[in-house]
Amino acid sequence: MSFKIDVKNLSLFYGDKQALFKVSLGLPKLQTTALIGPSGCGKSSFLRCLNRMNDSVPNIHIDGKVLLDGKDIYAPSVDVVELRSHVGMVFQKPNPFPRSIYENVAYGPRIHKLFKNKSALDDIVETSLTRAGLWEEIKDRLQQPATRLSGGQQQRLCIARAIAVSPEVILMDEPCSALDPIATAKIEELIDELREKFTIVIVTHNLQQAARVSQKTAFFHSGHIVEAGETGELFTMPKDERTQGYITGRYG
Repeated sequence: MSFKIDVKNLSLFYGDKQALFKVSLGLPKLQTTALIGPSGCGKSSFLRCLNRMNDSVPNIHIDGKVLLDGKDIYAPSVDVVELRSHVGMVFQKPNPFPRSIYENVAYGPRIHKLFKNKSALDDIVETSLTRAGLWEEIKDRLQQPATRLSGGQQQRLCIARAIAVSPEVILMDEPCSALDPIATAKIEELIDELREKFTIVIVTHNLQQAARVSQKTAFFHSGHIVEAGETGELFTMPKDERTQGYITGRYG
């Protein structure tokens, strides 16, 4: 199987505190990989290593390799802004910019100069909002502030913003935890559709969600990957008793 991202022996330190211990995991192309595990187990820290979001944290130190299409993203020659145009991020709480709906989506293409004229930019905005399942709902109010949208719409707008720069990978850190069940169902449907074009990695506390949206699951515990494999197998026939205990709700 070809991996879009291949992580090898990744260790992460915040000052003297070690958060990840020699984590190795391959993330398959055009699949959704779910990262599960109890709070504080390292899954969000791991996710943020995949597009160097941890770079801004003081006293951070990383050992190991994160390969995107075989190239180490921590190599000195890597341009972090460029990297993040290939590996986008959607956060736990919707965080639209205090601008219009249109400008939220146009922001990335403007920075990366991805269009030749206004018409081309309009196309990018419409395509991104359509892919995010939002176009029909908001096409007549593109100039309204994004902050007026509902929570679920704001999160889909953030997904549209992430895909507007045509990334190859989308990282999602608990994208539904602040949303109601109806908005959550829409995001889950969206993840399933986006997988045709993007490699997706999602951190979730919701085991049912992991089972619904992912093809591969990795179970983290105390900064280690306990086991990883096909989602159906991991949930029905876990090899490690710690995975079994977490999945059946004995702890977590």
